[in-house]
Amino acid sequence: MTRLIAKKCLGQHFLRDKNIAHKIVSALSKEPRTIVEVGPGTGILTELLVQQKDLDLYLVEVDPDLVSYLKQTYPTLRNRIIAADFLKLALTRLHHGPVAIIGNFPYNISSQIFFKVLEHRQQVYEVVGMIQKEVAERLTAKSGSKVYGILSVLLQAFYDLEYLFAVGPQVFSPASKVQSAVIRLRRNSTLQLDVDEKLFFRVVKAGFQQRRKTLRNALKPLLPATKQPPLLLAKRAEQLTVTDFVALTKYIAMG
Repeated sequence: MTRLIAKKCLGQHFLRDKNIAHKIVSALSKEPRTIVEVGPGTGILTELLVQQKDLDLYLVEVDPDLVSYLKQTYPTLRNRIIAADFLKLALTRLHHGPVAIIGNFPYNISSQIFFKVLEHRQQVYEVVGMIQKEVAERLTAKSGSKVYGILSVLLQAFYDLEYLFAVGPQVFSPASKVQSAVIRLRRNSTLQLDVDEKLFFRVVKAGFQQRRKTLRNALKPLLPATKQPPLLLAKRAEQLTVTDFVALTKYIAMG
């Protein structure tokens, strides 16, 4: 077997620390038992996942060299190793019921992965992923924080987010240039927002695109002509909770 070399163009850094791999896999719930591993790389998580009983495991890998390696290393998974870009993959192609997603996500597309999770929020019950530390801090931030942003609000509307633990750069090959962290998302009880969800997404994005401005100015094109605007409009986007954004979306929807 040719030695596998991480490809910079794909943002690859292979995790080598088995203790951290155990901690990541252990963070998964017992349900659901259909797991999609995104970017399995050399299989350090896969090795642990295949040992679990009654697990319906799929691997999604875009690198053809790694796909070949994984098929040779895990022959029982040959038909469940999907050579595809996760961002372009319809999850229903793999499974129609609830799934959990796990992985050491490529840092250059981690935000896009979470937007993909949002698109499939009715199917994706849980996510356990390693990402860049500052992104982990941003996603799990609460209102009032300077790093609280669009994805913080959108994800927290549908998931309970937990910052689990930090990971240093030396546990990767090649060593990463940034600090990393593992986070967990678990679907909350909100099956659907009590508001037009497309408009909610639009309001959140518009509010943060000009985050230094008050929402009265940042959302000006969306606001109805009314004599009694809510007090929320005097605040900046980073000061609003998910509930506040829902209330603001309702106000805008009234026209």
